[in-house]
Amino acid sequence: MPTVLILGAASDMAMAIAEKFASKGYALQLAARNAQRLEPVKSDLAIRYNIPVQLAEFDALSFDAHVLFFDHLSPKPDITICVFGYLGNQEKAMKDWSEAAAIIHSNYTGAVSILNVAANYYAAQGRGSIVGISSVAGERGRQSNYLYGSAKAGFTAYLSGLRNRMYASGVHVATIQPGFAYTRMTEHLQLPPLLTATPAQVGEAVYKAVTHKKNTVYVKGIWRWIMLIIRSIPEFIFKKMKL
Repeated sequence: MPTVLILGAASDMAMAIAEKFASKGYALQLAARNAQRLEPVKSDLAIRYNIPVQLAEFDALSFDAHVLFFDHLSPKPDITICVFGYLGNQEKAMKDWSEAAAIIHSNYTGAVSILNVAANYYAAQGRGSIVGISSVAGERGRQSNYLYGSAKAGFTAYLSGLRNRMYASGVHVATIQPGFAYTRMTEHLQLPPLLTATPAQVGEAVYKAVTHKKNTVYVKGIWRWIMLIIRSIPEFIFKKMKL
């Protein structure tokens, strides 16, 4: 039975991803801060789908502990999915470095730290899959969220480079671009339904990305064309826009 490690397992997206893989017969390793709060989820998925479900303590910002965390996993996961992230407050982050650092480290540094560990293991095994949840916010900087966007831009570039590196080792790397998503992180925002994915749609996209070895997946396909247009706007025009 293949095993899936979900990093940042307490989020709405992560729960939907876990349920999708559980329904297909995968064993789960759910990693999060204060993982014991996931005991009800563990019991529910294990009983409903008759699969092994493990909980593990994981802090994306405890970089020095990431190697030990992965070493202690048993069995080692066949698939590692990085779901954690932090939208943060752009206005606060422009004035308060601690908020800016939280955005950068939660969305980029922490992800790179743990995925480097997983990638090195998979490269040595000659197999495995890595999935990163990035954001269309990283495709062009906008004044309303450029700190979050810049971190996600770095993460998207990292996943692209990792995919290039790992191809020769037989390891698959997928980038998931949800666009807007209905989650607790965005519940205070007014989101357009046509452009907004549900957690279940993200779970389905991640599962298909792994099983069909897709490279970059836009959960709502319309985002591919929206971002193509946004990337094509000349900078001398774009810098004057209120976005």
